[in-house]
Amino acid sequence: MTDFRERVKGAANLLSLVLVAPLVVLFWLLRPISREEHLFAGFSQFLSLIPGLSGSYLRVAFYRCLMARCDTDNVIGFGSLFSHRGTELYGGIYIGPQCNIGLSVIYPNCLIGSGVHILSGKGQHRFDDPAIPLRLQGGEYRKISLGENSWVGNGALIMANVGRDCVIGAGTVVTHDIPAGSIVVGNPGVVVKSRYSDASQRSDP
Repeated sequence: MTDFRERVKGAANLLSLVLVAPLVVLFWLLRPISREEHLFAGFSQFLSLIPGLSGSYLRVAFYRCLMARCDTDNVIGFGSLFSHRGTELYGGIYIGPQCNIGLSVIYPNCLIGSGVHILSGKGQHRFDDPAIPLRLQGGEYRKISLGENSWVGNGALIMANVGRDCVIGAGTVVTHDIPAGSIVVGNPGVVVKSRYSDASQRSDP
């Protein structure tokens, strides 16, 4: 039975690659006359609207072709958006519906609830000079990492690195790097407990 399921999944992945191939070609044709990240985000918005498991297969297939990394055994929910081709999605990841994922690396076996936002760091928008419109002050993108085997609850906002084996409570706002094995809640997020009996025995990826 397991072998049969793997064959079915393999066939579905292959079919999905065939179906998204025209979109991948169109992306490369439009790339010379477009801003790459805006173009990528536009394709992501289109693909996010395909419902059901078939939508997840198509999204994964497209991102396998264009992202820095996207493994085949990931699930990407309806309405979830990606804004950067440099994002890396390792294997066994579940991303719930209506998420917004910025520049990031998500390590294996992470679970991400619905409505989660992973920002490209805290410095995306500068606001130092009140005489200059905010939209003209620019910013800096930083690749945020979510450690292996971490769980992020619904509606959380992540703008700093999260270590492996962490639990981020629903609605938590992470503004500073979180050590491995932490349980984090609140706004701003604070570590309320460690999942390790001896945290010194474990380290981040």
